[in-house]
Amino acid sequence: MYTSAKRFLFSAAVATAFALPAAAAEPAGELFPPNAKPGECYTRVFVPPAYRTETESVLKRAEYQRLGVTPSNFVAESETVMVRGASERLEVVPATYEWVEETVLVKPASKKLVQLPAELETVEERVMVKPAHTAWKRGRGPIETVNNGTGEIMCLIEVPAEYKTVSRRVVKTPARTREVEIPAEYKTIKKQVLKTPPSTRKVVIPAEYQSVSVMKLVQEPKVAATTVPAEYQSYTRTVKVSEGEMAWRQILCETNMDRATVMEIQRKLQAASHYGGPIDGIIGSETMQAVRSFQKAKNLPQGGLTMDAIRSLGVAVSGA
Repeated sequence: MYTSAKRFLFSAAVATAFALPAAAAEPAGELFPPNAKPGECYTRVFVPPAYRTETESVLKRAEYQRLGVTPSNFVAESETVMVRGASERLEVVPATYEWVEETVLVKPASKKLVQLPAELETVEERVMVKPAHTAWKRGRGPIETVNNGTGEIMCLIEVPAEYKTVSRRVVKTPARTREVEIPAEYKTIKKQVLKTPPSTRKVVIPAEYQSVSVMKLVQEPKVAATTVPAEYQSYTRTVKVSEGEMAWRQILCETNMDRATVMEIQRKLQAASHYGGPIDGIIGSETMQAVRSFQKAKNLPQGGLTMDAIRSLGVAVSGA
């Protein structure tokens, strides 16, 4: 339950939300709701115009005469008729062919130049490795020259040339070209050749007859007039029964309202897809906007949190 301070603030918020514009104020004697009971709260709301649906039948198509034709009466009889006369036609006798073997030239004889490589052979040859020369050699006897500087005996001798046998490759026959004959190539094939040429012959086609069913008239067609009744169509229209007006309606007030009731109203508005705010038990601008949207959708009196809207939402209020 609300405290005294919260109840005062809640009453002020409800009074502000349901207050009428100054321009809509009336004399003091007309501002009191009729048959009010103690503990009930009322406000002036706009009651939408009332409408009635009427159905009316109008002439869519007038009565008219339609002419009907009774068709002719025929009977079927069998009759032999010629469907195709005798004629002649030329028939083509196709040519005949046979298979024969034939040797055909695939590639003619030709010549080509063949490159013959050079021929080499191995020959041996003595070559001088070191030419003949003189050299000093130590002496061994008194007949040899004495070297006065060292006391040694030195002999000047002749050293013969040195030779070596080596092998090397030499050209025996130089590289050359030679013309080579390439024989012709032949192939045996099978082919079709004409044995007898095509010809024509005359063919006689006899006349063709067929038994057909023919229809013979036994009764002429007749014309008769038929009366087509008029056709009516019903359409529905909406007629205004009463104009919209300002009227007193009981509203939810602090006497019959608590936090649980407000939260239930918010849940019902949310289930009807009119409210997307928090379920907090506080009547704010978002809650009142959802109430007005619900009243407009249900064609209920608009102007405050009326008991008509609360009952339509399915919310039970004590004392209502």
